[in-house]
Amino acid sequence: MATFQFEAMDSAGAEVKDTVEAASEDEAQAQIRKMGYFVTKLNEKSDKKKQAKGKAKKIKKKGKSFTIGGVKSKLLCTFTRQLSVLQDAGLPVLRSLKILEGQMKPGVLKNSLIDVVDDIEAGCTLSEAFAKHPKCFDRLYVNMVKAGEAGGALEVILQRLAQFKEKAQSLKRRVTSAMIYPIVVILVAGTILGFILYFIIPKFKKIFMDFGVELPKITLILLEVSDWVVDYFYLIPLIPISFWLFCKLLRKNRSGAYFLDRIKLMLPVMGGIIEKSIVARTMRTLGTLVASGVPILEGLSIVRETAGNAVFERAFQKVIDSIREGDTIAQPLKEARVVDDMVVNMIDVGEETGDLDTMMNKVADVYDEEVDTLVESLVSLLEPLMIVFLGGTIGFIVIALFMPLIKLITELSG
Repeated sequence: MATFQFEAMDSAGAEVKDTVEAASEDEAQAQIRKMGYFVTKLNEKSDKKKQAKGKAKKIKKKGKSFTIGGVKSKLLCTFTRQLSVLQDAGLPVLRSLKILEGQMKPGVLKNSLIDVVDDIEAGCTLSEAFAKHPKCFDRLYVNMVKAGEAGGALEVILQRLAQFKEKAQSLKRRVTSAMIYPIVVILVAGTILGFILYFIIPKFKKIFMDFGVELPKITLILLEVSDWVVDYFYLIPLIPISFWLFCKLLRKNRSGAYFLDRIKLMLPVMGGIIEKSIVARTMRTLGTLVASGVPILEGLSIVRETAGNAVFERAFQKVIDSIREGDTIAQPLKEARVVDDMVVNMIDVGEETGDLDTMMNKVADVYDEEVDTLVESLVSLLEPLMIVFLGGTIGFIVIALFMPLIKLITELSG
């Protein structure tokens, strides 16, 4: 029989530290659960030799890889699902994290998990350890884990968090995949058009100049455009880069960010996709937080920070101020005019019936479907627009070149 030290939470959320004797770690876990405790840490007492081996192994394992940037949402989504499965199987948190850290490829998340394991061994809770790595685990993630620890239902919260992450990832993937085709077509068409203007048109210009043909207005316009491309080709990539930098600088100002985000929402079709995507994401986020036991003000604060749009951030701030004054969520949302009446009415019903989380998740499901429909509409709209634009451009070039050629052939044959 071995002696195991454990840290756990009782039904009231109070921390308990004690020891238990068992033949294995799984048996110790089962005994502690029978006591009515939820295990947060479980370690076997060992002699000094074993401890020395453990420390040597830990030092060897400590090597971290050099990384830049944050963690990919797909990787975090997979990690969350795997952690929820291990917790549902009854494994201790520490053991689950060690398993996932050991099988993970070098990267930002692996480096963070190495530190998380050390923090938990030092006595931190899972939420406290996650909170030290905001690049991997945002406030939404940390607060949901914290609520799961306090309620003694960490495995349930992790399942809910995994489902939330998977649905958010699915929505993002659908929008991204739908936009790949038109973006690729536009880039290829732009490259071909640039090649024609830079290499082909100047050759025709030389022919026209050598024969002294009187050029029509349409041809002169084409030649001027070609001359500009030849003389200032280096400015072509600088134009989108300069526009992007200008938008980044403008976004640093609160009023500028609000102005840009308001324009985004006013764009035809694309604005609708952005708006409905934000509504779906924020409603699902808030519904998940409320269902997990996170206080409504804390949940709204997290939603405001993760909205990703200054217009919605301002609207959620009004909601927060309204709740602090004792009002409801629905009324300030209605006054902000950032969501449809259907959303406001469903939230109002949810508040009255005490089923707010269910209503918000239903709103998110409806808006996910609407985003799919709008994305399909956008792709269907872009295809004929691209065909008309490319056909018109090529037709303009052909007419502009052939008009003086026909005149030249007529003069030479006459």
